[in-house]
Amino acid sequence: MKNIERFRILVMGRANAGKTTILQRICHSMDEPEIFDGKGNKLLCRIVEIHIKAEFTQRGCHDIKHELVFQSNPRFVFHDSCGFEAGSTEQFEEMKRFVVDHAAMARKVNNRIHAIWYCISMTDCHRTVTAAEQKFFNACDTRHVPVMVLLTKSDTLLLDAIQELEDEGFETEEAHQKVAQKHGELLEKWLAHIKLELNKCKFPPRGYVPLQKMHDDNANCTALIQSTTNVLNEESLQKLLISTQQSSITLCIEYAVKRQVSSCVVGQMLRFKRTLRERMEVALRDGLSMDVKQLDDALLSWFPNCEVSYQMFSDVWVSDAPILCPLVLINNSM
Repeated sequence: MKNIERFRILVMGRANAGKTTILQRICHSMDEPEIFDGKGNKLLCRIVEIHIKAEFTQRGCHDIKHELVFQSNPRFVFHDSCGFEAGSTEQFEEMKRFVVDHAAMARKVNNRIHAIWYCISMTDCHRTVTAAEQKFFNACDTRHVPVMVLLTKSDTLLLDAIQELEDEGFETEEAHQKVAQKHGELLEKWLAHIKLELNKCKFPPRGYVPLQKMHDDNANCTALIQSTTNVLNEESLQKLLISTQQSSITLCIEYAVKRQVSSCVVGQMLRFKRTLRERMEVALRDGLSMDVKQLDDALLSWFPNCEVSYQMFSDVWVSDAPILCPLVLINNSM
């Protein structure tokens, strides 16, 4: 991970899918992203919604190789698929070349794309899987880069939920009391439909995540980050993505404890990787000593942007077995 400086994501989906809003929430920004060419030169282009305006693309102001960066969190780099979803064969072929050139086998590690977010808006739920989605998931080889499908604007199904309840004979007030449950049922229904269609494709997505209330300034993007982290096949990339979440030390702690870490048990080579909790249980059960330094390093590797200072040591007893645990002060310097 030391050689990879920023987490790079290709963002795809039709216009008005709410892509820019999601990126702003991820980066905790209300500003527009700055645009750079592939050599790091800043371009004097303004963007309100990614490729929403046809003239924006026609002027050649932006292409898929350009980097979108929010100054509030420059550890993220985003790329836009630039409108192939509208039916442009030329742009589709350009997107395919970009994915192949920037997948896991890319020569320059910092040019790799680490994930693809494919946005499908629920504003028109009867057209969630169109020819564009079928074409992408059947013709674009994404075996070396995980694709997450984002069900954007899922809260728009609330209106459909109210309408269905009223059609079932509920009065308006009673319908509003039951709307949350009906909304959940509709979301599950359309999610199942999308999964059914896309999982038939040659290169299906690795995961799906519904997003709601992204228009709120304090929208919670934890589910998106967690879902993306879970489909990454390299622990170093998981650490990189988690570390980009500057305001969420909780995520760092969760993955430090729950995810697989290096062995902390001295004198025993575990055949299969285990979580930290499982390794400690094995050590306690079998009376094995714990390599505290290795345990310490494994935990703190999930906090690459934190300054760690040791204050004291304390003897901790667990199940009558003494373990020497360092107590550390983590200063968030992100």
